[in-house]
Amino acid sequence: MTAIAKREGERSNVVVAAGGDGTVNGVASALAGTETVLGVLPIGTLNHFARDMKLPDELDKAVATVVAGNDVRVDAAEVNGRLFINNSSIGVYPNAVEIREQLRRSGRGKWLAMATAMWRVLRTYRGVHVTLDMNGTRISARTPFVFVGNDEYVVEGLQIGARERLNGGQLFVYLAPRIPTRKLPWLLLRALAGRAMKAHDFEIVPTTELTIDTTSQRRVSVSLDGETTTLRMPLHYQARPGALRVIS
Repeated sequence: MTAIAKREGERSNVVVAAGGDGTVNGVASALAGTETVLGVLPIGTLNHFARDMKLPDELDKAVATVVAGNDVRVDAAEVNGRLFINNSSIGVYPNAVEIREQLRRSGRGKWLAMATAMWRVLRTYRGVHVTLDMNGTRISARTPFVFVGNDEYVVEGLQIGARERLNGGQLFVYLAPRIPTRKLPWLLLRALAGRAMKAHDFEIVPTTELTIDTTSQRRVSVSLDGETTTLRMPLHYQARPGALRVIS
């Protein structure tokens, strides 16, 4: 995907990604840092990037938006040289995705497999002990997850999981060192009710770069825009402000 997008980007000033966040990630990885413009037709399952860009859901309107060709600069980010446009994480989510894929290979449907995988992880996962270096400060903690957002995510209320802007030029690091994994569903309920911040469940740190390391793992499963890969520790995260031109 990335190689094809790179080749097309050399031939044209616009490359269109038709699919979900994984497809958009592949194309964006080839175009970031260039003047080639990214167009998005959100025909995937969740389309988080398109939603945060406030692109239309209907295909005909999305095509019309691409044809109009009005573009803006938005941020990207990377970890160990791998680009992401939404977020990256270690801990609960990538572990659940690995179990989900095992279940899918045995014949389970995607959503049932994910629900089963998450249930298993919430019962048994003890979290990950991490050391985070950012803003000249070191944080050591055991946490169910470390979530790194490309710009700031809404963490409370009905808009939870959305971003209000994609050009803030920062990473936002989220972790929950005081919450055991089994209590994450309760954390989600408090967040939906708008009470997570009041309960001091989250640590939220804005930064432009950070390093994550562990004492127990040399390689770790990392999610990038919903897909997982294995990367060698330490993980070096870097904001890339304005790295993408995207039709809006």
